[in-house]
Amino acid sequence: MLQLLSVEWLKIKRYRTFWVLAGMFAVLLFLWNWCIGSGIIHLGSSDINLLKSSYTFPAVWPGIGHWTKVFSGLIALIIIILVTNEYQFRTNRQNVMDGWKRIQFFHAKWLLVFSLATVVTFYTFIMGLFFALYNGSTITDAGEGIIKLLHVFILTVNYFGFALTLALFLKRSGMAIIIFLLYGYIIEIMLQQLLNWKISCKPGDFLPMQCSAELLSFPLMKNIGRMADATGPADNTLVLVSICWVIAYYFAGRLMVLKSDW
Repeated sequence: MLQLLSVEWLKIKRYRTFWVLAGMFAVLLFLWNWCIGSGIIHLGSSDINLLKSSYTFPAVWPGIGHWTKVFSGLIALIIIILVTNEYQFRTNRQNVMDGWKRIQFFHAKWLLVFSLATVVTFYTFIMGLFFALYNGSTITDAGEGIIKLLHVFILTVNYFGFALTLALFLKRSGMAIIIFLLYGYIIEIMLQQLLNWKISCKPGDFLPMQCSAELLSFPLMKNIGRMADATGPADNTLVLVSICWVIAYYFAGRLMVLKSDW
């Protein structure tokens, strides 16, 4: 396992596109949260900033997690580019010629997915601590609501696994990126609203990416939903559905890699 991951690291450590997109994710996510947490971007009066209230414990975890969800698409693009490059430059075949099995190639990509999800979750944790302490919270309150970091990890594994599966099936970066962005940020949201319209069980919340996105709704919007008596599936249900989708991605991608012509 460590050997597979070390090979993946050798492929990306000097790959400029990886560092550019990863840097954009880290910087943009921090700056966006800084603008909200410091009151530069605000909702309401200067004395009562409704957005800034989400940057103290325990609200900081779902607050930071929500914006991690929004910007994590940049990391998903990295996965698409890295995987499709394997097919474009035939390095996938070279791996097999060097002694790898196809399943090892496939598992190496999933190890990359879990590794990037872990890094993103840790970065979210560091930012949550920083902004909450900056806004006057005490470290003793940090444990309350920290379960949202687990939701960040599940969401990123789901998003990155979906991106990996698209890349494996399409093998073309441009097409995979367009479909990922269109589906994940436009089409699925429209489908969710359509499916949830007048249906009390809210089936739209169980769509591939939306099931994880619902775990990290922005606290202010979630409170508005509660006041409007708009209840959705429980978090535990959404976690289970997200894991089921990740398993589905794994087996769909595994079947494709083992059966398709490289």
